[in-house]
Amino acid sequence: MSRINFDLQELQAFVAVADRLSFRAAAEDLHISPPALSRRIEKLESILGVKLLERSTRHVALTHVGRSFLDHSRTALDELEGAMLGIADMASHRRGTITVACVPSAAYYFLPTVIARFSRHYPHIRVHILDESANTVLNAVTGRQADFGINFIGTQDPDLDFEPIFSERFVLAVRSDHRLAARRKVRWEELCDECFMTVGKSSGNRVLIDSALAKIERRPAGFFEVAHISSLLGMVEAGLGVAAVPRLALPRKKHSTLRAIPLVDPEVSRTLGLLSRKNHPLSPTAKVFYDLIKKEPDRI
Repeated sequence: MSRINFDLQELQAFVAVADRLSFRAAAEDLHISPPALSRRIEKLESILGVKLLERSTRHVALTHVGRSFLDHSRTALDELEGAMLGIADMASHRRGTITVACVPSAAYYFLPTVIARFSRHYPHIRVHILDESANTVLNAVTGRQADFGINFIGTQDPDLDFEPIFSERFVLAVRSDHRLAARRKVRWEELCDECFMTVGKSSGNRVLIDSALAKIERRPAGFFEVAHISSLLGMVEAGLGVAAVPRLALPRKKHSTLRAIPLVDPEVSRTLGLLSRKNHPLSPTAKVFYDLIKKEPDRI
């Protein structure tokens, strides 16, 4: 069997592009020029004899082979990193890396506090946060790209354990100068008369809301659809309309522009929980971080 000869930089280049789906962004992450990054990818594809990425001037996507190779590449890099950090250090909580997949609202709302507390005790353990959509978080945990996850879906997955940590209601996000801003509560059917904005149908939040509103006669239809809650809030702040979002998605402290109003008839809520693989104990370092997250909602 012929020897495949490529270096670590080419593998890191491929993973960086796959993560960002942008040569420019990946090049900035690696502190190299886009042409240098392209040469590394081309060399890797030439050595392997397959195309890993489909790319044009505006679009980058993984090929079928590329998606499969990405899993192997991540595993290889993680194992190499673990070996370099030292098994003894990892076991004694002094060094290592933890990867946590979580929905963005959790990453924004309470994870920074947990990370700060964890890092004071374990300053040499790196924490890698994958703040992605609910479905991506679920796949990251089942696919072993993350040690564990924070999500509001996955309770029915037979291969996962779901430990509830926090329940939150959906609220109406409006600008402070909107006619509904002074209201104590708003009924869902009232939003039929508003420019209502929402996340797309592939979003876990959208599925949850659609299911909860399925039985009411009048329910709002989205004028604008976006992929992320953060985009919704930006559009609300710009005065383009109103949006239903999880309470965690809004700032803890009073915001100068945005207001959150409870939505009723019906009340819609979601439960965030910790996702982990069944029969796969967490590493000692991941378990410490997991336990800190479990306690954090009690402080909110």
